[in-house]
Amino acid sequence: MRKIPSTMSTQHPDNVALPSWVKGEVIAGEDEVFETYFVYRELKCEEQMWDWEGKDVDPNIVRKLLMTHPDFFEEHILGEDVFLTYRVPNPSVETTERKVLIEALESIPRCYDIAESFYGSKLCPPVFEVIIPFTTSHLELLRVASCYSKIIVGKEKMKLCENDGMSVEDWVGSFEPKKVEMIPLIEDKESLSNIDQILIKYIKQVKPNYLRVFLARSDPALNYGLIPAVLLIKLALSRMNTLSQNSGVKMFPIIGTGSLPFRGHLTPSNINNFLVEYAGVKTATVQSALKYDFDKDTTKKTINKLKEALQKKDAKTMTKEEEEKIKGIVKTFTENYQRKIEKLSAIINYVAQFIPKRRARKLHIGLFGYSREVGTTRLPRAIKFTAVMYSLGIPPELIGASAFAELSEREWQLLEEYYVNWKEDLKSASEFLCWQNLNYLLGEKEIVDKITKKFKLQEAIPEIMKDLELLEQTAGISMGPKNLDHRKHENIANNILISLAGDHSETPRYIVEAARIRHSLG
Repeated sequence: MRKIPSTMSTQHPDNVALPSWVKGEVIAGEDEVFETYFVYRELKCEEQMWDWEGKDVDPNIVRKLLMTHPDFFEEHILGEDVFLTYRVPNPSVETTERKVLIEALESIPRCYDIAESFYGSKLCPPVFEVIIPFTTSHLELLRVASCYSKIIVGKEKMKLCENDGMSVEDWVGSFEPKKVEMIPLIEDKESLSNIDQILIKYIKQVKPNYLRVFLARSDPALNYGLIPAVLLIKLALSRMNTLSQNSGVKMFPIIGTGSLPFRGHLTPSNINNFLVEYAGVKTATVQSALKYDFDKDTTKKTINKLKEALQKKDAKTMTKEEEEKIKGIVKTFTENYQRKIEKLSAIINYVAQFIPKRRARKLHIGLFGYSREVGTTRLPRAIKFTAVMYSLGIPPELIGASAFAELSEREWQLLEEYYVNWKEDLKSASEFLCWQNLNYLLGEKEIVDKITKKFKLQEAIPEIMKDLELLEQTAGISMGPKNLDHRKHENIANNILISLAGDHSETPRYIVEAARIRHSLG
């Protein structure tokens, strides 16, 4: 059995600070190549996601790593000790960029040739796994696997010219590896709830010895709210457990978690809660905020703890009755959350323009990609969305909390059992609530005229106040700042709101100042 890495560094742009080795205003190009070496050597991450989605990616990553840092990679074999895993566009969803998939797959045999030359023998391929985002069907996995084996590798047997016996393989050499392994990235409610139906059809066709499955955490939170996002992960883990037992195929779940509670709450101070909450997960993502917004030693200790503890526990398996109740809780909270987010969408999309970029990316709306839809409303991607809400002093974890009042006694029991740290996560988020902003939006004349009315928040703000009131009554969570840093954040959030009613020139600076306090942009 190959080594399954516990930590996967990613290129998610949720960081406030830029590392010292970055040459410009964003992490891009050669910086991302160096970053891969940095996370292996300095942070001791075992895996790097190499993201081909929505940006100009360097296809020569393996050559540059091996040639630039030969001593390290002689001791840490790429593909055996440390791993490079492609994330590629899903042609079913990302139509403008869909041919990038072919470009990514074409680079895999080239990476193999370079590694073979470097290591001097037949070896584990340096790239042999591909993450497929937005997976909703086993066919999306089979198409990519088949595309690689038939189109990329399959052409080696083609004859090039009439009356010439030379094949492509004779001319340019064989294409290795002969196949690549698929990692489905499951992101939507229906697919997470029925994950076993997607996986079993793939297993029957491919008959893998094991399966790594990537469970999104940020996008479900954006689409459905905090409580549904966590419960959907637990439902998916439960179904994967049962499928593994029935099929004999080992499952190694990956979870994509950021630093703030809304996106997974993987931070140095919350690491013990994280390990309890996501028991059964075998790999956790180490995103940019965790890498660069804490001091390096603290980050390294967190990564080391993940490597020591993450793979030792199994997830709980739900009964059919528990599954149905959990789905009911998800539905209740989703409806409450989406109804309110739709009313906030205008101001969210407006403030998103002031969130600073941290990586070079193409626009994720319209021509070059995709935005996110909540109900009938388009929103920014999850990191920007979270950054906007925290900048306004309205943590998104708290939206829709009045749904707690609709839970039955049995549903409360299951919530406590399957989302162990829900109260701690909400407490952590509530410390960044800015009461003054809510009061201004309700009653400060200039703010009401220039923001509340402009963005049609007359209904939304009272509904949010109701969420907060109910959360205080039901869960005993005191809303608002608890220490000096929280109060500084509250003051800056107030400055952000006031700046939005003025000339906006200071808005980006204030957004960065607030983000530094919470150790994450979004």
